[in-house]
Amino acid sequence: MAVPKKRTSISKKRIRKNIWKKKGYLAAVKAFSLAKSVSTGNSKSFFVRQTNK
Repeated sequence: MAVPKKRTSISKKRIRKNIWKKKGYLAAVKAFSLAKSVSTGNSKSFFVRQTNK
């Protein structure tokens, strides 16, 4: 027989939400940092062919 679950407290819900937001923020910071290093040519992990204009 199905039993209803206990309600999650607001503080626990807020903690989980903040962890989820922080993961996205850190991924965005990492992506931006990589994009900056590629655009300036300082990247060690990407080899981008430079086009002469």
